[in-house]
Amino acid sequence: MGPAELVQAAAMARRFYLEGKSKIQIAEEFGVSRFKVARVLETALERDLVRIEIRVPSELDAERSDALRARYGLRHAVVVESPADAPPAFGGQNPPDDAADPENLGEVAADLLGELVNEGDVLGLAWGRSTIHMAAALHRLPPCTVVQLTGVYDAGTADRGSVEAVRRAADVSGGEAHPIYAPMLLPDSATAEALRRQTGIARAFEYFDKVTVACVSIGSWEPGVSTVYDMLSEQEREHYASLGAAAEMSAHLFDAEGRRIGRDLGERCITVEADRLRRIPEVVAIAGGRRKADAIGAVLRSGLVTSLVTDTAAADHLLLETGPGPRPALDRADPDGA
Repeated sequence: MGPAELVQAAAMARRFYLEGKSKIQIAEEFGVSRFKVARVLETALERDLVRIEIRVPSELDAERSDALRARYGLRHAVVVESPADAPPAFGGQNPPDDAADPENLGEVAADLLGELVNEGDVLGLAWGRSTIHMAAALHRLPPCTVVQLTGVYDAGTADRGSVEAVRRAADVSGGEAHPIYAPMLLPDSATAEALRRQTGIARAFEYFDKVTVACVSIGSWEPGVSTVYDMLSEQEREHYASLGAAAEMSAHLFDAEGRRIGRDLGERCITVEADRLRRIPEVVAIAGGRRKADAIGAVLRSGLVTSLVTDTAAADHLLLETGPGPRPALDRADPDGA
């Protein structure tokens, strides 16, 4: 390109990339065809006259996010930096490679909910450490109703757990809160059924079919990484392990292929039914760490989750899996009509 062509190409590129003018407008200004404008812009890129740089906040990994979304057929996937990849805290050390940073995941999930929730929506929150951190990090939500989707891990800690998460989200949005003051797991199905009929709990259950966005956590079938696992007896744990339990979400168990198992456990739990979860347009799971990666993959294969917030440690494992399985999440109707 000669000097005149270079100057013209620079001017066209400035109009297009910086001033937002269309190719037709640029063509009219310079007295050329829009096809000539298109060729000049393409040449400007090829000759390094224009450099396009895609930048996202350093804690987000856009490449892994897009790869994970495509591989598992998700509507949204957001991958954040794992604790092991981040610079050590001053005077300290990073957590182990298999550990997630629930506060970081929660903050990113809170920002994602701010995008996904619209005025008039019904937001459902299930028990989980990640969802509790997410609720604590919320700073903006349009007016919406917030309902608790599961009972609490320990009724004695309700004020510091999922009940408080529901209250916090409702306060931020200015909407109604419908908490559930009951344990997640009961001794038997009869006790659970009796609790479901109690006025406050029944009122919350009435909103389950109205939920438009849900936020859930995922646990591996091992101590300290699954709420349900920790609540069961050793005999019960062995029983569900013999059925192939690999993951838990909202008191629902899944094997490695994403098939639901141990349905009798659900009858003893105060939780949203799996079929109702499947009908919710947007179900966002928050889970990270290499230790949970297999469980995350199992739940993704179930088709109950449409979006995921995770970290690089889990994402790398999920992207290396030989076969992610079916991709049913996008079969749901897009709430935006896309």
